[in-house]
Amino acid sequence: MSRLLAPRLAHFAGVARTEHVTRAAQEMQVPQSTLSRAMVRLEQDLGVDLFARHGRTVSLTPAGHTFLASVERALAEIERAADEVRADADPATGKVAFGFLHTMGAETVPGLLHAFRADHPRIRFSLVQNYGEAMLERLRAGELDLCLTSPVPDAPDLVARRLDEQKLRLVVPLDHRLAGRRRIRLAEAADETFVTLEPGYGLRRITDDLCAQAGFRPRIAFEGEEAETLRGLVAAGLGVALLPPPAFPRPGVVELTVTAPKAAREIGVAWLAGRPDTPPVTAFKKFLLSKRGNLLPT
Repeated sequence: MSRLLAPRLAHFAGVARTEHVTRAAQEMQVPQSTLSRAMVRLEQDLGVDLFARHGRTVSLTPAGHTFLASVERALAEIERAADEVRADADPATGKVAFGFLHTMGAETVPGLLHAFRADHPRIRFSLVQNYGEAMLERLRAGELDLCLTSPVPDAPDLVARRLDEQKLRLVVPLDHRLAGRRRIRLAEAADETFVTLEPGYGLRRITDDLCAQAGFRPRIAFEGEEAETLRGLVAAGLGVALLPPPAFPRPGVVELTVTAPKAAREIGVAWLAGRPDTPPVTAFKKFLLSKRGNLLPT
């Protein structure tokens, strides 16, 4: 029924407003005969008389008044939605839905947005922080335009570009046996208890892979959802962790450079293949791609 009625709702509202088919046809720039047939067909589809006809003029029946109130609300909502999507696509003031990893929220992303808005001061952002797989799901659902994630995804429905590489460090408590070291081979931590992110997180996958390359499977005591929480667990003496550098120094821990295997994660930007971009998304995507090799703070 909605598919039958939708094309004629604006015509009905125009006739109801003017109470004159000819005048309504002139205002809407449609032939009078087309408008008259549309109103007759609308009443036939509904099985209800919406108008009482008096020569060239018409008046609403009680059923017509009831129908008009809902039609006007529906048309107003459609107009509001049209205004919103046009505003979001405006080159100067539009909106970008941008997702990124929690670990990039304290310093990297604010710095990027500050630099971008120097040339695009009125573009707006809808920001989403999450782990990689969750962001890719929202990307596929059309809820995000772009996301910064790690590992860089490799999927046929996505386009992804590597932007930078971030070193990972072995974080140990201040009173740990290794705390006096500056560098370490990961194999030296084979007997340690680890705290890690939960399965499904990109950093967890990288941690498992690096430990496997070092010849051991990590013994995990705690699993969390956020890197700084893990740092707190390490400071409390509950384990060690492989983590990216913090935005700000964290007391109670020592961060060791891992010399073998190479401990790093790639950071990339991803978007849905084949989906057209609005001008604001195009501008921000171009900006991100210009940051290859210079994305992360030094």
